Amino acid sequence: MTAQFNTFIPPVRTLMGPGPSDVDPRILNALSRPTLGHLDPAFIQLMDEVKSLLQFAFKTDNQLTMPVSAPGSAGMESVFVNLLEPGDKVIVCQNGVFGGRMQQNVLRCGATAVMVQDTWGKQTDLHKVEDALKANPDAKAVAFVHAETSTGVRNDAKAICELAKRYDCLTIVDAVTSLGGIELDVDGWNIDAIYSGTQKCLSCVPGLSPVSFSPAAVEVIKNRKTPVQSWFLDMDLVMGYWGKGGKRAYHHTAPVNSLYALHESLRILHNEGLEQAWKRHADMHQALKTGLESIGLEFVVDEAYRLPQLNMVSIPNGVDDAQVRSQLLNEFGLEIGAGLGELAGKVWRIGLMGYGSNKKNVDYCVSSLTRVLKR
Repeated sequence: MTAQFNTFIPPVRTLMGPGPSDVDPRILNALSRPTLGHLDPAFIQLMDEVKSLLQFAFKTDNQLTMPVSAPGSAGMESVFVNLLEPGDKVIVCQNGVFGGRMQQNVLRCGATAVMVQDTWGKQTDLHKVEDALKANPDAKAVAFVHAETSTGVRNDAKAICELAKRYDCLTIVDAVTSLGGIELDVDGWNIDAIYSGTQKCLSCVPGLSPVSFSPAAVEVIKNRKTPVQSWFLDMDLVMGYWGKGGKRAYHHTAPVNSLYALHESLRILHNEGLEQAWKRHADMHQALKTGLESIGLEFVVDEAYRLPQLNMVSIPNGVDDAQVRSQLLNEFGLEIGAGLGELAGKVWRIGLMGYGSNKKNVDYCVSSLTRVLKR
């Protein structure tokens, strides 16, 4: 008997985990528009606007600013494979899962990672970073996560970059969870290479990774002694397609409809304004904090460096982590995140990102958790 397959209709969820976040209906609408060829003049015009809007979001004039046609992990890899060569040395700051992924990328490039380790849930210690720089004068770059999704910690990007520049190092920044949610200033903070994702505070569908490279980083790429180990992520090749003007060289077939969605996402951010978006995330965090503390939940991360868009709370004693999350999902259609690594089973991670950072979601999360925990 021939199998029958029905059209997939996803259940309606409220996404308040570590990502993806709720997608704005205007972005879903943009996604459904007619597909154009990836070299169509109309699509190339849209590409130019996407680049300008990304420069706005990152606060940069970097010409090498574009979305990689793959999720944030590919954006991370594109930064490392383009800037590093075998034998290079990088100071890598780790206070959560994603600093460890930076380390893996450094090693796979044949480079050496000098690790600066800090407790998960705490900020990267600037004194440790400076000690590592003093002990490794041949370091090429300092790499760190701006908004550590696994812990809800905001690292002091401006201060780390100032320190790195004092020792003539490139700066590599993971902004997957920070772009559009908290202050970020690529040019003002002297960030040389940065990558993000579309599915967090940009409220877009997963599958694209905005990146930006400073002129200093571009010079490093141009003067490489060895070819970039990834053909797909080689910036010299990709920029033939994402370059200036109407004439573009074919490199790969762009995810056309996903770029419609990103364009709409960035247009919405532009209309709201960066400072207003940052303030909205901060205000909604305060509302969530009030609500969760009223039912006895405690925040783990110090308020001085707590992310408003990714909230880590302790699981009360005697409460079954998986059971609570399962009941929230199955009975309320509400997704919150589990802890990762050494925090697994100890914390919940509650996202307030992009379109999902609103009072309705805050109230729904607090009321749903109240009902489940009372049982």
